[in-house]
Amino acid sequence: MNWWQRHPEQAADSGERLVALAPSLLSADFADLRADIADMAAVGVDLLHLDVMDAHFVPNLTFGPFICAAIRRCTDLVLDAHLMMTDPHRYLESFAKSGVDAITVHVEADSPLPETLEQIGELGLKRGLSLNPGTPVDSLDPYLERLDVVLVMTVEPGFGGQSFDPRGLEKMEWLRDERERRGLDFAISVDGGVNDQTAGPCRAAGADILVSGSYFCKNQDRTKAAAILRSEHH
Repeated sequence: MNWWQRHPEQAADSGERLVALAPSLLSADFADLRADIADMAAVGVDLLHLDVMDAHFVPNLTFGPFICAAIRRCTDLVLDAHLMMTDPHRYLESFAKSGVDAITVHVEADSPLPETLEQIGELGLKRGLSLNPGTPVDSLDPYLERLDVVLVMTVEPGFGGQSFDPRGLEKMEWLRDERERRGLDFAISVDGGVNDQTAGPCRAAGADILVSGSYFCKNQDRTKAAAILRSEHH
């Protein structure tokens, strides 16, 4: 069973490639977060995406380990903490103690990446690396063997209301081909503008995990939205 996929049997039963769905909790109802997470779990989402912003690497400020710990108390779903932070290596232990399952840092961050990825692994967590839309995908090449997930940003992190950047599709294709060529097994995740129009191209490009904020979380019919995002028959 893939660590990121909660219901792989659904794909096996249907005979199709069914990608994982990771709601971005920034779009959740924080006034009633426990109930909202329970509703997402009932719909059958696979994991939760936690957008951590430090107001330095990106202009916005969201939340830190304390809120991640509160989210952990609400659910047993896999939690992937996406650290949009300048110096994520300074906070790895705090996030590990909060109960997250994976930590994704940025290739553009100031942290020493080999040591940071090694420490994430030593803390018993899945190791992720993300890149912004303008960053060449081959910047990830030296680290691919160490990774459990690569997160392709298809909008600039820290800004809302942006259009999907199609350059991300070429990056996902490169990652898919490189993964096969080198016999690796990291997951390919995509974040930014993922909706009913862009999910199909992302799946076709090789995405294993679709991070969806507004489209899924604000949808009046989350069951239908999840099916559209995840299934190749929609």
